[in-house]
Amino acid sequence: MKSLLRSFIPHSLNTHPAEWSRSALGACLGIFVSALLSQQCFGLNVTLHLLGPIGASAVLLFAVSTGALAQPWPIIGSYLISALVALLCIEVFGNTIAAAGVAVCSAMVIMCVCRCLHPPGAAVAISIITSKHELSALGLQVLLPVMLNASALLITALIYNNLTQMRYPRAQAPSAPPPTPIERGFNSADLDKALDDVGAFIDVSREDLEMILLLAEANAQQRIQA
Repeated sequence: MKSLLRSFIPHSLNTHPAEWSRSALGACLGIFVSALLSQQCFGLNVTLHLLGPIGASAVLLFAVSTGALAQPWPIIGSYLISALVALLCIEVFGNTIAAAGVAVCSAMVIMCVCRCLHPPGAAVAISIITSKHELSALGLQVLLPVMLNASALLITALIYNNLTQMRYPRAQAPSAPPPTPIERGFNSADLDKALDDVGAFIDVSREDLEMILLLAEANAQQRIQA
């Protein structure tokens, strides 16, 4: 029981207040740009129904932009897949709770297959199904406001993050070991086995995880030798 209770205690963040402010301002700008364009093109009602997923995506794209879930393909792919799945579920189940549940379930599986898992994508599906007179009534044309919002937010993130010295999208981690020569305590097969043992979604690429572990080994080796 004590272990369970301790799991609810929040961990300390490994970022500084300056980064909190940078990402918060970026999210505000991204939402504003996306909403403004959407309102001009499709009206206020359509825009308001898409603000939920856009706000959630903004947190990922600006606050944790190095994460695997915040990269360009996940946001574009997830929004497109979720919108199409939502339309299909509406045809089968109508604008119902069942349609929302099946849409989220199906979209998650397809996103995983297509390597574009992005949690706000599920919110896109729900937004389309629950907005009977605004989004779902558009049919396939709902893809226009959905993808406009996703694209506008992504472009804003690309520009803002890089202007504020946060490289985005995340560069592929180099496969070479750290500069300091050390004897690795694990190999690629060990890392693959560990990831299989975990068996859960981890918001970091395998390459980035390997590089972090290699750097940790290098730092440990330097500390021991000092």
